[in-house]
Amino acid sequence: MERKIRKAAVLGSGVMGAGIAAHLANAGIPTYLLDVVPGELTAEEAKKGLTLEHPAVRNRIAQSGKDRLVKAKPAPLYDRANLALITVGNMEDHLSLLAEADWIIEAVVENLEVKKQVFAAVEAYRKPGAIVSSNTSGVSINEMCKERSAEFRKHFLGTHFFNPPRYLKLLEIIPGSETDPDVVGFMQRFGEFVLGKGTVLCKDTPNFIANRIGTYGLQVSIHEMVRLGLAVDEVDALTGPVIGRPKSATFRTLDVVGLDTYVHVARNVQEKSGDPGERAVFEVPEFVLRMVEKGWIGQKSGQGFFKQEQTAAGKEIWAIDYQTLEYRPRIKASFPSLAAAKSSKDLPQKLRTLAWGSDKGSEFIWNLFKKVLLYSAAKVGEITDDIVAIDRAMKWGFGWELGPFETWDALGVEKSVARMREEGEAIPPLVEELLASGKTSFYERTDGRIGAFAIGGKYALIEENKQRINLAALKEQGKLIRKNAGAALIDLGDGVACLEFTSPHNALGMDILHMANTAVEVVKQDFLGLVIGNQGKNFCVGMNLAMALVEAQDENWPELELLVKKFHAVKQAFRQMGRPVVAAPFGMTLGGGVEVCYLADRVQASAETYMGLVEAGVGLIPAGGGTSEMLFRAMENVPQGGTFPVDPFPFVARAFETIALAKVSTSAHEAVQLGYLRPTDGISIHPDHLLYDAKQAVLTMDKAGYRPRQPRKIRVIGETGYANLRQNLYSMRIGGLISEHDELIAGKLAYVMAGGSLPAGTEVSEAYILELEKQAFMELIKTQKSQQRMQHMLAKGKALRN
Repeated sequence: MERKIRKAAVLGSGVMGAGIAAHLANAGIPTYLLDVVPGELTAEEAKKGLTLEHPAVRNRIAQSGKDRLVKAKPAPLYDRANLALITVGNMEDHLSLLAEADWIIEAVVENLEVKKQVFAAVEAYRKPGAIVSSNTSGVSINEMCKERSAEFRKHFLGTHFFNPPRYLKLLEIIPGSETDPDVVGFMQRFGEFVLGKGTVLCKDTPNFIANRIGTYGLQVSIHEMVRLGLAVDEVDALTGPVIGRPKSATFRTLDVVGLDTYVHVARNVQEKSGDPGERAVFEVPEFVLRMVEKGWIGQKSGQGFFKQEQTAAGKEIWAIDYQTLEYRPRIKASFPSLAAAKSSKDLPQKLRTLAWGSDKGSEFIWNLFKKVLLYSAAKVGEITDDIVAIDRAMKWGFGWELGPFETWDALGVEKSVARMREEGEAIPPLVEELLASGKTSFYERTDGRIGAFAIGGKYALIEENKQRINLAALKEQGKLIRKNAGAALIDLGDGVACLEFTSPHNALGMDILHMANTAVEVVKQDFLGLVIGNQGKNFCVGMNLAMALVEAQDENWPELELLVKKFHAVKQAFRQMGRPVVAAPFGMTLGGGVEVCYLADRVQASAETYMGLVEAGVGLIPAGGGTSEMLFRAMENVPQGGTFPVDPFPFVARAFETIALAKVSTSAHEAVQLGYLRPTDGISIHPDHLLYDAKQAVLTMDKAGYRPRQPRKIRVIGETGYANLRQNLYSMRIGGLISEHDELIAGKLAYVMAGGSLPAGTEVSEAYILELEKQAFMELIKTQKSQQRMQHMLAKGKALRN
């Protein structure tokens, strides 16, 4: 019988436990969230006359964990409605509920004896065959379950989520010595297909893969900082995006993680390692221990390596001087190699520029890379047998763009190893084996397939399941149909093509519109349908704002009007193509990116899609069909029939507010609530499966007998509705809530969404609304204040309220 997880239970409602429960709820899995019973009443409980026996008191800790999910940022839930799938309880009264669970996850304190006690209690209630796992970040899996029955041990393993569970892709799977291989395989598949995770297999060693190597890298960074006399803000400048790491770099990352947690993880390796050299690296510096003693443990205490200070100029972020433990204004890192790296064209070149430089910043980066790369290679065989698992763990768990072995390839294995030898370093056997074989890189690409060097001296192809479509690999395999400077058309196979954006930030310009027209002709002749998708950082951030501003400042109004007309023409061409079109948005899908989705018959969105028509923030309104589409969708939601007609004004007003306030969804599920997506659109929980799912949607529509959408008409709210919207705007301006220019922008939007000055109830076509939309856009972009807003967004990255 096929194994399924229909219900789960999480034991421990702290940050991780509650976050795991939230993500299980995101996946639609009903989940029990249990925690210990409080030992005393709170003042509020006492005031209410409650006793320690009252259910609200006994469940208080778990309930608090659930309540935090609503306030936490970033949001742990796709949709607050998912809270209903989480049922709270306690580990004295409700352990019998574990008999209902197909998966029981322990997420209590990182203490072996406490965990053993929890699993003893679990075994008394779990049903045979139920999977039990620990979310431990480093406690031995085998030690935790050695006193349990053989049947329990067969179904026991580690499932280490990374915080926050919704957002970080990595799920480390750690089998015990007796874990059934079928259980391991099931959890790998379940993690990927149901929870949307990237799973890696780890061995039962201290801190497993990501925390083992990641913490080693943090320790090296601190030791090198002290040795070279650098400051914490200088190190963060060197170890952030310039080397393909998150903006939080080193010390802001430690503040987010918590210095107390970091010390615990570092000591876990130090205490269990038999290697004196490794133990020395994991020795926590004295100044860090002093910070922990003072309670300066990072974000959760309000200060750590960084602290917000109130100054005469306003709130500022200050950095700690680790020698004096006093805070001071941040300093700007000034290294020639850093400046040169920032101007390099791609990440491998940035890495080489930094590592091969001659200043103190380069010395820091070289020593950091050298030690982490040697350590990673030395641990192959101990923490995992697979270099791919190490690279993926660091990318998915710590947000690195390149894993250690990919970094080594980027630096140049031969050149870097030669330097390491000169500096007296011992080269791990795996690296010696690579070079002895005549190879000079850990990865090889052949016809879009990637092989990774493995123990034994041979390359093994990285097996990917069919749900992971790789556009770059398809191009290497000769599947590119057409391309220009901003877009490409690629054959996905099975009669489906893909329109890929390749412009900077995937911003919309004439190149993309030209390729869209090409796609219509090619697909109409040779394909069953089309996917609009890409694998950039974000789906599409909207139109090319810089280009639009230049044209506006040059008063090249015909060119700007032509851009809008071409977008409308593409929309019409897609609808007349006679082939199904599915858009596959993910990440930031803003302004024109949303309007691209409206070109399609259907949307297959990544769960992590942040959609918003944000043009009001730059002094404009959506003019590529966004305003008209939101209006038509609002009118579609007005109930028809019945004894009494339903007033459409509230429906239009809600859509108007969404655009006027430039609301952006925090997930694809919220995009449905805001009206950017339809309830019938698909949502993919795993980002790597998005293009595959979109392709399947095209094939399904074709198989069902696709029929193009027909021209639409609606009855507008007209001049009466427009007057009501304007009255609200006037009241807001008089009340000081919006500026005069805000009122102008929103007034133009209101005019379009009301259908102009026509009488209420007048039937109009979509083409009529599109024309109003274009006119309003052109009127606004001609104003100085809108151009100022555009300029400010380009310069500062945030909206100007003028």
